[in-house]
Amino acid sequence: MANTPSAKKRAKQAEKRRSHNASLRSMVRTYIKNVVKAIDAKDLELAKTSYTAAVPVIDRMADKGIIAKNKAARHKSRLNAHIKALSQAAA
Repeated sequence: MANTPSAKKRAKQAEKRRSHNASLRSMVRTYIKNVVKAIDAKDLELAKTSYTAAVPVIDRMADKGIIAKNKAARHKSRLNAHIKALSQAAA
């Protein structure tokens, strides 16, 4: 346990930051999950709209350091590839 006043303050700040970051990470996962659900349901229009809503959120969290930039790029690339495959199958 922290003994000095500065260590106690740092512990409080770290906990506050941890819970905020966890909330942001959860939000990114929810947006990604919405796209995946639309793809699994083979709903092309919903998948496209969910994807366009998810991309700015994913990018923003990557800029803030909540998720790594490569992880953000990987998610966007894979989701986009699934949507393209879905549109190819529909055509």
